[in-house]
Amino acid sequence: MNAIGKIVGETRELTLPERTAELAPARLPPANDGEWGNAQDYVSLATYWHTVLKRRWTILTAAFVVTTIAAVVSFRLTPIYKATARVEVEAETPLVQSLTELYHRADADDAFVQTQIQVLKSDALAWKTIEQLNLDQRAAFIRPEKLARIDPEKRQERLIKLFRSDLSVELVPKTRMLLVNFESPDARLAAQVATGLVNNYVDYNFRQKYDSTRQASGWLEQQLDELKARVEKSQRALVEYQRLHQIADTHEKQNVVEQMLSDVSRDLTAAQSERIQKESLYHQVLADRAHLATLVHNELLQRLEEKGAELKGQYIEAAAQYGPNYPKVTRLQQEINENQAQIEREQQRVIERIRNDYQAALTRQELAEVAVVRQKEAVGKVNQLLVQQNMLQREFETNEHLYQNLLQRLKDATVSAGLRSTNIHVVDRALLPSVPVRPRKLLNIAVGFLAGIVIGVMGAFLQEGLDHSVKTAEEVEALIAAPSLAVIPLERPAHSPRGLLRRENSDGQGKPSLALTLTERPKSTLAEAYRSLGTSVLLSSASRPPATLLVTSTQPNEGKTVTTLNLAQALAQRKARVLIMDCDLRKGSVARALGLETNKGISTVLSGAHEYSEAVWQYGPEPNLWVLPAGPVPPNPAELLASNRMAALLAKAAQDFDHVLVDSPPVLPVTDATILSSLVEGVVLVAASGATPKGALVRTCRILEGAGAHILGTVLNKLDLRHQGYYGNYGYYYYYYSHYYSKQPYGNNSNAS
Repeated sequence: MNAIGKIVGETRELTLPERTAELAPARLPPANDGEWGNAQDYVSLATYWHTVLKRRWTILTAAFVVTTIAAVVSFRLTPIYKATARVEVEAETPLVQSLTELYHRADADDAFVQTQIQVLKSDALAWKTIEQLNLDQRAAFIRPEKLARIDPEKRQERLIKLFRSDLSVELVPKTRMLLVNFESPDARLAAQVATGLVNNYVDYNFRQKYDSTRQASGWLEQQLDELKARVEKSQRALVEYQRLHQIADTHEKQNVVEQMLSDVSRDLTAAQSERIQKESLYHQVLADRAHLATLVHNELLQRLEEKGAELKGQYIEAAAQYGPNYPKVTRLQQEINENQAQIEREQQRVIERIRNDYQAALTRQELAEVAVVRQKEAVGKVNQLLVQQNMLQREFETNEHLYQNLLQRLKDATVSAGLRSTNIHVVDRALLPSVPVRPRKLLNIAVGFLAGIVIGVMGAFLQEGLDHSVKTAEEVEALIAAPSLAVIPLERPAHSPRGLLRRENSDGQGKPSLALTLTERPKSTLAEAYRSLGTSVLLSSASRPPATLLVTSTQPNEGKTVTTLNLAQALAQRKARVLIMDCDLRKGSVARALGLETNKGISTVLSGAHEYSEAVWQYGPEPNLWVLPAGPVPPNPAELLASNRMAALLAKAAQDFDHVLVDSPPVLPVTDATILSSLVEGVVLVAASGATPKGALVRTCRILEGAGAHILGTVLNKLDLRHQGYYGNYGYYYYYYSHYYSKQPYGNNSNAS
């Protein structure tokens, strides 16, 4: 036994590591803890739609619950009827008006209309209506649930609050129409209250106007006597002032003086304008004498400057031809000097003329200013004389005008005081309502259904946001930096039994199992997915396919055993000798899935109870497939798997078979898979879409890499193609090839993958 252990140890030290190193590709650095949180999310309308489909039961449940609550509450509520009376509100008319203005209608402003709305809601009208209709004695008004809240000491206050809680006044937009609404469980009572309130409002408005008119008439009579005395007093003061100052008619004199002031002011304005022009021209010619001819439009000066320019041109030409001492050149120089002297004399003459014009304009301006000042003094004297007279005259005229108007108003008020004129008109009295306004059962149920849908959708996206499981192959690759070997679609319940590894129903009749998909349903979409996995495993290493392969997962129920069995069948259908080793010594399920005995297996071989050749079973439907079951559950599974016997057993199996697939327990719950990962050439990590947490997947990868395992890649299992919109192309791919294989004999597609 020691010799065997030594040989096995050498085989383990030399054979497996060398083969593993030979197969191992370049390793990416391990992923960071937060790397999975930065995986790219594909957000689109299709993603939202598939999220809704995925969580449809949450949405439907929320919609059903909220709709049911809305329906129950709506049918349990007491029907409430609303009666409406319509009132037209015109603009407020004056308290004292003439007969011609009595029927004139003005536009009512917003403040006035809002005031009338508050009057309709006032406590006085509410209490008057309550007393008229004896509402405090009617059960429809004081409902039992509200009767208990009425305090006898504050009875009136509570009744008014109760009345106002059922009353509403609305303004119809862009009109002067008010809608007075009253709600009550009794339709007749609602109509009576709305009509009674409107009648009381009209009566209140009339009484208010009538009292105001009578009060204004009395005040006008008193004011009329006072104005009469003031008119007489102001008239006497005006006559006395004219007599003392001997004023007869000063209006004509005032007009003459004011006309003269206007004339001299106009002359001053013209003189100032002329002075400004002359001054501007004078300063301009002083500053720019070279362009004096152009500024003043002097033809003589322009001709002299042109002649000077011509002489200078002749001089330059002659000097260049004959020299400066030639007689002609000398003569031209003399002519130039004489021309320049004439230009300077003409310029000086023009400047002197402009300066004289400027001085003359300045003198005219000063004289005009003096005339304006004198004329203003004359106007002031005349105005001073008329100030007091005008004041007395205006006072007299004002008092007289007020007296005449007030006298006319008093006459009109005497007539209009007896007329019942009002700006409030009842358009429609409240009719008996036949249909309750609430509860609106159908509307409440519809709103409840829509609210339930909204709440359900929010809950669905909340569930989706709180779901930290992997869903796509791209997420897995981004998390652990390992390639995705295959995507296994989710088998719908209509095509699979309740137990994924069960072969028979309770009645003993055979039924297809997911574990034997490639044997029992070779033309299915699921079988094609496992064939793709077999192809990916064979191509996972550059030099040659891995001989020993460990299939594990993060946690239980992720489909690692089903994946192992179908992968083994896919490799066996390629005419390769394949051995399945069920190393899940705690809860082995390979033998149960294949219908084999479990009294012999790996546990008995490692414990020395059986030989390796005695525990290996050949699976009948697949001649190239052999199985080494887990055997009875041992007391120390981890110690058996970590022993030298296990390494020797794995080395022996690698020599006898082309491929050895090891089915192990999950990585995180126990250490069995971690121990086995260091004994094989490659590890295939199975993750369940929508079930495997991202953090657990990253942790599993860290544990396996820490143990020296070579992770070939991942298998995304149980992907629901109906809900993962991004993988619609996978669904089409599997449908296309399953349809193709359905037309071929099974013997022709054994190696198709």
